[in-house]
Amino acid sequence: MARGGIKGERCPGCRLVPSHCICALHPELPTQAGMCLLMADIEPLKPSNTGWLIADVVPDTFAFGWARTEVDPSLLALLADPQWQAFVVFPGEFVTPERVLHELPVLPEGRRPLFVLLDATWPEARKMFRKSPYLNHLPVLSLKPEQLSRYLLRRSRREDHLCTSEVASLCLELAGEPTAAQTLQAYLDVYTHHYLQAKHQLPPDLNGAAYAQWRAVQSEISPALAPDL
Repeated sequence: MARGGIKGERCPGCRLVPSHCICALHPELPTQAGMCLLMADIEPLKPSNTGWLIADVVPDTFAFGWARTEVDPSLLALLADPQWQAFVVFPGEFVTPERVLHELPVLPEGRRPLFVLLDATWPEARKMFRKSPYLNHLPVLSLKPEQLSRYLLRRSRREDHLCTSEVASLCLELAGEPTAAQTLQAYLDVYTHHYLQAKHQLPPDLNGAAYAQWRAVQSEISPALAPDL
């Protein structure tokens, strides 16, 4: 509410101002992979946060608030659940080499990948990684993105840093789920377009680049699934 919007009003679903709501595009897809978001401080309250976009696309998305002095028992139970093989997604340069992976290993039958994402600013994420001993036994997936971040709402001081939704998209690609990965990236682009258009009090451009990519991705899934725009 404090971060703009017409009279502070925002859609409770997508957090955009009502005139720029994208809830009708909700693109949930079945996936084998799961996502676990550890969210710093007030990160869930920021309108520019992209973690909720992941939850819209990936059905098995779990979110927990992070605190230095305590840990949610439900998080520990999730990490110990035998159906999941958890991977902490974090730059390998900050981790001992024996923990680092750049590709997903072949998992035993019946186990599914669970990507643990530190949803925070870069300084906060480094602190969270250092001060979460319950993650120390997990392998670290270090991504090597081929393109710089396209996220325009907040910028890291490091150009190779991606927003949380982009990281999740790359993880889905590595997990062999390109359709979900492309859908999430296109969904992020549409969301970013709506956010910036609302900020400048302009209507969404339904014929612009973001929507063109969204339609292309949806048509590859199934023409019947493409929203009527």
